[in-house]
Amino acid sequence: MENIRILIIEDNEDLSFTIENVLKKSKYKVKRVSTGEEGISIIKKELIDLVLLDINLPKMNGIKVLRNIKEINPDILVIMMTAITDAKPAIDAMKIGAYDYLMKPFELDELKIVVKKALETHELKREVDRLKRQHEIDHPTNKIFGDSQYLQKIREIIAIIASTPRTSVLILGESGTGKELVANAIHYSSARKDGPFIKINCSAIPDNLIESELFGHEKGAFTDAKNMKKGLFELANGGTLFLDELSSMKLSLQPKILRVLETQSFRRIGGVNDINIDVRVIAATNQDLAELVKNGEFRDDLYYRLKVMEITIPPLRERKEDIDILKKIFLDQYNKEFNKSIKGFAPETDNLIYNYSWPGNVRELKNVIERAVILCNDEMLLPEHMPLELKELNTDIPASQSPGLGMVSLEDAEKHHILNVLELVNGNKSKAARVLKISRSTLREKLKNYQAE
Repeated sequence: MENIRILIIEDNEDLSFTIENVLKKSKYKVKRVSTGEEGISIIKKELIDLVLLDINLPKMNGIKVLRNIKEINPDILVIMMTAITDAKPAIDAMKIGAYDYLMKPFELDELKIVVKKALETHELKREVDRLKRQHEIDHPTNKIFGDSQYLQKIREIIAIIASTPRTSVLILGESGTGKELVANAIHYSSARKDGPFIKINCSAIPDNLIESELFGHEKGAFTDAKNMKKGLFELANGGTLFLDELSSMKLSLQPKILRVLETQSFRRIGGVNDINIDVRVIAATNQDLAELVKNGEFRDDLYYRLKVMEITIPPLRERKEDIDILKKIFLDQYNKEFNKSIKGFAPETDNLIYNYSWPGNVRELKNVIERAVILCNDEMLLPEHMPLELKELNTDIPASQSPGLGMVSLEDAEKHHILNVLELVNGNKSKAARVLKISRSTLREKLKNYQAE
């Protein structure tokens, strides 16, 4: 517990000095002040694990100081110290959130026992949180599987990044390629693995709320700020903050992110003091950030600061050698989840899977296998368990095996096929043209004929 930080707030200089010396012998980092105001100032600026707080302080008494501490950071442990024989103030303090109290005069051995017990409770909570995170990362879907040269190179880069203290990382790739898994791997391979791993999808939070989510706010900072709130940067201290879909972040917020990256400090909304942190930032996007910078839609200084280390994850269609291992892993996972014992994939099913373009990447493959396992009551996964789009996009499957086509003209079959592909790629004409292996101008002409342009 050498990194434990303890603050003593006690106006009796002799007692304060004695407590400091005792705790330093236990390898704790200790600071001491004589007033509540000084203590609150330190807690606003620095990260403190435990406070030893005298109830009878000048100006601001210990109960008021305790209330302030709990507003600033509810997770800080507070042990009250009192010479008052009436136990009511100490009991009131416990109701507010104090961990324990010591009646003066107390033996130094008693002090050490109470402090040790408080910190063990604190450590136990951290360990429970760590085990929860470890359980998540140990789950097969949170690991990077595949044998392609692309993934081998990515694993090498992850190992290099993980060895650095807080180097920023930018992960690029289409939706569903596994950007979050790469972020997981960086965090849990690094010295920060026992620290928090906080994630936020920037596109999922309204513009007017995201600043408060990231930086927190002080009580009264705005109309609805009835209590102090810690932001995600603060919660991620000692660990990693993952900013997914970064490209959706509004321009006005980007300089504040840049400042955190450069100074490792920030202010809560409505705050006047800088809060120092130790956080690695990993950002991810499926957009071309360089293009957004050219168009003035993303700040160039933040872009270059983030891409100190850049990882690009290729789409699944460009690394089809990874499909075999991925589909087996997903089959194994869903066999266990749905209590089934499907042995594998029929050759015709393998053909469907391998020849499909996977516009939704690994996420789509995972969903397809899940659906197939749910539908399958056979020993092997058959083509009939595969979704319609895999059959329609595979030239080896006769039209009669594709439900909804049957005996139709070639022109109607082509129209149905093209419109279906367009729907599968969410209307992206460039992507649809690549899947169909025709030029974009040819696709536009055909859509114009279908009156679907």
